[in-house]
Amino acid sequence: MLVRKNLFTPFMKKMLKILIIFFIVIIVLFGLFLLIATIKDYQPDEETEIFSPEIQEIVGTDFEINILTWNIGYCGLSSETDFFYDGGKSVFPSKKIVERNLDSINNFLKKNENYDFILLQEIDEKSKRTYRFNQFDTIAKLFEGRNSSFGKNYDVFFVPQPITKPMGRVKSGLMTISKYVPSKVIRYSFPGNYSWPVRLFFLDRCFLVNRYTLANEKELIVINTHNSAYDDGSLRNKQMEYLKIFLKSEYEKGNYIIVGGDWNQCPPNFNTLFNGDLMDFELKKDIPYDFLPKWTWAYDNTLPTNRRVDVPYKKGKTLTTVIDFYLLSPNIKKISIKNIDLGFENSDHNPVSITIKLN
Repeated sequence: MLVRKNLFTPFMKKMLKILIIFFIVIIVLFGLFLLIATIKDYQPDEETEIFSPEIQEIVGTDFEINILTWNIGYCGLSSETDFFYDGGKSVFPSKKIVERNLDSINNFLKKNENYDFILLQEIDEKSKRTYRFNQFDTIAKLFEGRNSSFGKNYDVFFVPQPITKPMGRVKSGLMTISKYVPSKVIRYSFPGNYSWPVRLFFLDRCFLVNRYTLANEKELIVINTHNSAYDDGSLRNKQMEYLKIFLKSEYEKGNYIIVGGDWNQCPPNFNTLFNGDLMDFELKKDIPYDFLPKWTWAYDNTLPTNRRVDVPYKKGKTLTTVIDFYLLSPNIKKISIKNIDLGFENSDHNPVSITIKLN
């Protein structure tokens, strides 16, 4: 007669019970984390008023306007760094690097303080990745007496990626600095987002609209935009359609419109004349040529404005592109446009300067 032995000893039963309890605890904690993230999820309205003055300022129409746009990469994506989202390894730059980049960016902006408008992207306020430096306040102090507005597009209490070294708290957005007092500043939410739960930990994209009352009773509208990245193009397409409707509506009123910023896509039918830099054809996405046919796409194709951050930057080896530029309504004349070559020393983007005149 065969006697079956008990395959599970008391010790094994105890270990199995401990493992089951452990996995139940992990599942419960993960569910609790998602619940908290959902409750705390930043869900801005389609339109949010940022600023409205007590006294309206009237702006003339018979002078040239100078504008600078620059994605400063939250002072954490300088030339010696890479980034894990793009295939690199780094999550956080050192505190020394962030401080150095912020100082250098401040020095550049101070030397170029005579611009009528400065459009900045990826400005951190209280983020773990930049050691909770309030970059908005620091930069705004350089331009005391001017209007500085902030449009939040990234507000997550804890980003869990990567698991071994999570990014943690992130609060970031757009910043527009103006020599003139706007009649109103409004944050507009771009439509579309990732599905739940991924959207809980990604940006809520937007564009920031500064309105100015002109002497001819029309409005000058200066728009600071930062469109989506890390998507298959569908989010950017939705955003561009939403933006097109907004722009056409404002132009039909006789207003003058300038859009500048980080589009995360190239201008229509973009071709490069780079000298020494490699064009990133792998991730190249052009804005459709018929987006707004009578409007002016203002860009400089002789120098890159953005570089890949999968590895540290090396001129002639790192893939680069132009995704920072301007769109002008038909009643605005482009005088000049220039990409400013800073060698990506303190950001993964280079600044772009434009001079325009209202027709």
